[in-house]
Amino acid sequence: MKPDVKEDRREAHELLDKLSAERLSVVKSLLEELAGPVSHTLDSAPEESKELTPDMIDALSRARASLTQGKGIAHEEVMREFGLHE
Repeated sequence: MKPDVKEDRREAHELLDKLSAERLSVVKSLLEELAGPVSHTLDSAPEESKELTPDMIDALSRARASLTQGKGIAHEEVMREFGLHE
């Protein structure tokens, strides 16, 4: 099923309207990162370069196992690392 981009944008705008000024600032920073040059490069990469290699599948399996064991990185720590504060 193809995503309904128009509906997704409408829902995203509704959610943005509900955010406090501080949280809106955080979301804006994230959106700027997503819309930045690296993201654009990834989005425009040929499909074959996005295929999962056996090494990538193994790394994802290890990461999921780590999260299951509670060894993930706290949200707050990630936000600090990227200079974003809630």
